[in-house]
Amino acid sequence: MIDPECLNNITEVLNGSRKIVINTHTNPDGDAVGSSLALYFMLKKLGHQVDVVIANSIPSFYSWMPDADKIIYFGTNTEQARKLIDEAEVIFCLDYNAIHRSGSLKDSLKKSNAVFILIDHHQEPELDSFNYHIWNTLRSSTSELVFKLFDSMEVVKLIDKDIASCLFTGIMTDTGSFSYSVSNSETFSIVATLIDLGLDAADVHSKVYNSMTESRLRLMGFAINDRLQIFEKLQTAIIALSKQDLLDYNYQIGDTEGIVNLPLAIENIRLSVLITEKKDHIHLSLRSKGSFSVNEFARKYLNGGGHINAAGGKTYTTIQQTIDDIIRILPEFDTQIVY
Repeated sequence: MIDPECLNNITEVLNGSRKIVINTHTNPDGDAVGSSLALYFMLKKLGHQVDVVIANSIPSFYSWMPDADKIIYFGTNTEQARKLIDEAEVIFCLDYNAIHRSGSLKDSLKKSNAVFILIDHHQEPELDSFNYHIWNTLRSSTSELVFKLFDSMEVVKLIDKDIASCLFTGIMTDTGSFSYSVSNSETFSIVATLIDLGLDAADVHSKVYNSMTESRLRLMGFAINDRLQIFEKLQTAIIALSKQDLLDYNYQIGDTEGIVNLPLAIENIRLSVLITEKKDHIHLSLRSKGSFSVNEFARKYLNGGGHINAAGGKTYTTIQQTIDDIIRILPEFDTQIVY
């Protein structure tokens, strides 16, 4: 259950019909989209005026999600997005731990006089930026926390197939189809409840994972065959994709999702890093096995953070310099490396 005091505060804020904006992080993943749309549907059922406003578009393999076409993107509808944020009485911030993670929306959000409510499961949130928060790093996903909010508000009975599909998408994708971040048995109990409420789990799984474009599949093959580097003594795999690589394979938002997980299937690899060259920075996705904290590593050296076994970061040098720095720093950071 949600902390009673927090629940009372949120219930009071939602008393009556409110103008509400739901926001999530830039380059949204399945949990970001799923939790946002699930909350959107529920709040509309409860009589509120609700819009989902995000910095940039969602990956194509989430476009099937109900009302995904109603998401407002700051990049293409700038004035509408600003107007909705300016007029919002309540802003829910989902699946990120700091306002700057909203990307190009951060300045508009910081100017807002709305009540800010955080729902998130990432480590070390900037709680001072929010009026109220539902935060728990032990939960599999933000979608699971949204379900817990519905449970505490006693509105689970209002969950329909659309809401269930959105929540399941978030839980499924943020656990790698239940292969990690599922230490709490209640995660499976929640999924069981969603199935009882109309979820077709197999259908959702197929829509997410079996709707790949040819160019995305070829990019994944290229990444593994041509760009994978193994550093055996460091038990580390690094894949680096340049801007030209992405251009050659007609890169679309979300096309690199999941690539970083693949090298962890190699025996004795404990750390996998995907490096992608962006217009003005180098983006890093990090995944690990066991006790290696990529959250701590990313926070200390890579201007980022996340979870113990999944994190992201940025550098402002070059791909090669980024690789060189990681290889140089790892032995200082990881005392388990043995030469």
